[in-house]
Amino acid sequence: MWKSVEKMRCFRKRSMFPFLGFLITFLLFFNLYMDDGYVLEAEKRQLGETLMHPGNSERYVHTFRDLSNFSGTINVTYRYLAGIPLPRKKYLTIGLSSVKRKKGNYLLETIKSIFDQSSYEELKEIVVVVHLADFDLAWCENLVQEITRKFAHHIIAGRLLVIQAPEEYYPSLDGLKRNYNDPEDRVRFRSKQNVDYAFLLNFCTNLSHFYMMLEDDVRCSRNFLTGLKKVITSREGSYWVMLEFSKLGYIGKLYHSRDLPRLAHFLLMFYQEMPCDWLLIHFRGLLAQKDVIRFKPSLFQHMGYYSSYKGVENKLKDDDFEEDSIDIPDNPPASLYTNINVFENYDATKAYSTVDEYFWGKPLCTGDFFLIIFNKSTKISRIKIVTGTEDRQQDVLHHGALEVGQKSVDTKQGRQCTSYITLGEFKGGSIEVTNVDHKIGFDIECVRLVVTASQKEWLIIRTISLWTTQPVSQFIN
Repeated sequence: MWKSVEKMRCFRKRSMFPFLGFLITFLLFFNLYMDDGYVLEAEKRQLGETLMHPGNSERYVHTFRDLSNFSGTINVTYRYLAGIPLPRKKYLTIGLSSVKRKKGNYLLETIKSIFDQSSYEELKEIVVVVHLADFDLAWCENLVQEITRKFAHHIIAGRLLVIQAPEEYYPSLDGLKRNYNDPEDRVRFRSKQNVDYAFLLNFCTNLSHFYMMLEDDVRCSRNFLTGLKKVITSREGSYWVMLEFSKLGYIGKLYHSRDLPRLAHFLLMFYQEMPCDWLLIHFRGLLAQKDVIRFKPSLFQHMGYYSSYKGVENKLKDDDFEEDSIDIPDNPPASLYTNINVFENYDATKAYSTVDEYFWGKPLCTGDFFLIIFNKSTKISRIKIVTGTEDRQQDVLHHGALEVGQKSVDTKQGRQCTSYITLGEFKGGSIEVTNVDHKIGFDIECVRLVVTASQKEWLIIRTISLWTTQPVSQFIN
């Protein structure tokens, strides 16, 4: 009998281990959920109290070590200087951090450009957050008055917020590492800038689905949001951490909002090590995006003449910037196939992307093809394909045709459409067809490039650009 009792006791002990393991795991995940989902809401409630009682903000004094808890958002009580967030998530948050400059101030022009270059429908999908990160409170107050006077209707509509992270939340900016032999004041400037951006990112975590970082001296292209949506749609199903819409500084860098807490913590952890644009490269790599994904034309242009650091001259310009971004192709989500021998990693997807890269294949035979099959049939209004590059002008398609098809099926040779119509022949290595939807009587499932004569030269397909007749929003979940 005692043996039986002992066996039952051991059985209870063994059966408790899985239960305890489950309970511990559940509590851990619940804790993370509470941190990620509710910390910011709690902070907003505190913010409301701070707004009602401005003097109370002095109570919230934390050490830098307290701020570096990686379990969720950073526990900072922000000051709302103008506007309050709306409960509905927007499509895009645009973040700006600004400090007092010795010469010039471009913040108001930047805000004006964002709003002026957006349509009424686009304005419904964006929120602009300005972090006034200067410790000169009189300067901040005067600037807030100007912003409020010039952009009152945007503030009332919830499209513009002005915030500040109080000075007591900042780490020490004295005795910093002097990496790269930078002068002490330069190290202090760039280290504080990293923290400025970290606090801005932290605040914006739950405001929208995507986040765009701009500097405070930038001009925007017309309908830039429509351009962004087209690019995001074209990347559907592919992994990315950061998309770049300018080649300059911390301008035009796009993130998923879900990555903002990690990026904010990352900038705080290494705030004194290097400038923010260098840290971004490391962050992107750590999250397994090896290569830069930059799009042309650039949607944002640097317009400041004097830098925020000591007022030194800064004449940098992005020569890929175009004032009108509405002509960016839609390139609906699709699968790509080719029987052309591919050189190294210049694969088919690189011709269909709006990134500055291309497909490169070896010598062609008659009948070789490059095929695009859409995820769903689509109305196409315009098709443009360009082959070759400036430095490899012989690697063009000398003899080829452009076809469109319908009713895709699986075959022994892979997925194909059952019937095709020829839209035209390549001339000089390129082809452009407009009013496609008026020339054919069906929605397109396939776009095919067919080689009509063999060539010994290799083939570079630099760009495949497709424009649809549907609004971009129909392609976005």
